[in-house]
Amino acid sequence: MALDRSPLGAFLRSRRDGLSPARAGVVTFPGPRRVPGLRKEELALIAGLSPDHYSRIEQGRQRNVTDDVVEALCRALQLDTLEAAHLRHLAAPSTKRRAAASDPFPRIDPGMARLMVTLDHVPTLLLGRRSEILASNGLLREVLGWEATSGTSFIRWLFRDPAARDRITNWADFAAAAIGSIRYEAGRRPEDQDLIQLINELRENDEDAERWWNDQRVSFRTSLEKHVRHDVAGSLSFNIESVISPQDPDQRLVVYTVEAGSHTAHMLPVLATWATVPAQTSVLNAD
Repeated sequence: MALDRSPLGAFLRSRRDGLSPARAGVVTFPGPRRVPGLRKEELALIAGLSPDHYSRIEQGRQRNVTDDVVEALCRALQLDTLEAAHLRHLAAPSTKRRAAASDPFPRIDPGMARLMVTLDHVPTLLLGRRSEILASNGLLREVLGWEATSGTSFIRWLFRDPAARDRITNWADFAAAAIGSIRYEAGRRPEDQDLIQLINELRENDEDAERWWNDQRVSFRTSLEKHVRHDVAGSLSFNIESVISPQDPDQRLVVYTVEAGSHTAHMLPVLATWATVPAQTSVLNAD
């Protein structure tokens, strides 16, 4: 099966459109401008490529893109570290791709399970690469007002359940980052049919998901603030941090950290008494 190069072209166009000639440090070509950022010819010049060579890459007609060309485009487009990594994934030849079709539900890393038990005093959940929930603790479920059972999709809940938008007061910031993160995963695993199906479902059923997908931004397990409206505890504020499993990089522990002495820190022990299932039981049974 031929490798679909359209994601590579879409990403390059979006970054080219967002980079003005002045910021790129080039003298503009004469004539009317029909693009908001760099023209193809201008980007090719900066990257040291022929206009025809760059056009073939952006139009998906260049089967293989060498590492040297990718690095030149990263520099020319002034990509940050994450964007550059994403471009490398998109440009990787088919021989470097790993098939990632449907696979069995992963076995939870025992070390991550023990870490969840240790962090039982704050909300935590363990996610797989497609945002599927591998395990969660009772405090997380109490904070979000959602069962978060093993095997369900966190990102589906985020976009498909209206309660998520009501519960998370800065939902747009959090949801946009989730789309950027799943885009990054799609770049790493373009042959993952389950992931592609999930992305298509989100785009078809949610205007925000479609808009954020089309802006081509990427994120990767970014630290974020999350503000939650709890029916009884009131406004809760968390900083979301991620811990990657050293044994299985596709598993990440998401930890809701709090400021010492804050209202949220004072309320968490109270909320823990309301959690219906202890975190230890949830994690150990999720294996």
